[in-house]
Amino acid sequence: TRPREASEPRFHHDWERRVFAIGVASPIPIPGGSRHNVEQMPPADYLNTSYYEKWLQSRLKGFIDAGVITAEEFEARVAAFRDNPNAQVPSREAPEQVEATMTRLLSWNSPRRAVDIAPKFTVGDAVQVRNIHPPNHTRLPRYVRGKPGTVTRYYGAYDLQDTMPEGVETPVEPMYAVRFDGRVLWGDAADANSVVYLDMWESYLQSV
Repeated sequence: TRPREASEPRFHHDWERRVFAIGVASPIPIPGGSRHNVEQMPPADYLNTSYYEKWLQSRLKGFIDAGVITAEEFEARVAAFRDNPNAQVPSREAPEQVEATMTRLLSWNSPRRAVDIAPKFTVGDAVQVRNIHPPNHTRLPRYVRGKPGTVTRYYGAYDLQDTMPEGVETPVEPMYAVRFDGRVLWGDAADANSVVYLDMWESYLQSV
């Protein structure tokens, strides 16, 4: 594990700034977005890459999947700069794209859906997380599956950010904040009186 820095900078290297900019300017329009692609990384690669390296791998996969570039084109460019590390990187000014990106970032719209859905649970209800194992992207952490918790807040209805089978429309579901006792999740390794709060869609939960 990496030790925590007292005054950690936002970026440790200049290339991280560029990767951040690429990520902001090119969102991935699929459920889970960049997280989905990060989850597709081989386990060894995931554990041995930094935060922004994961961003880079995610966007690269997104560009290839979208047909912006091919894997062969990418490998060729990598080889070219590996053989000529001092070669000048092409530069292009795109003020209209910058302005459009900044407008999108500053004009935030709530993802909450204005639909008439009656929530199944209320604040204070005891619930249990379903022990399910979706085959694709899911926002349900493995470490809480099958564990009991307590509903502490109801947020309203939101698009489920799990990957749906092809042809299935993304459902809108009630979302809750659920409190878990640390001892229930981690056993004796948990700190005394520790708790974890997770935001969870209704389909993740069942009544106790």
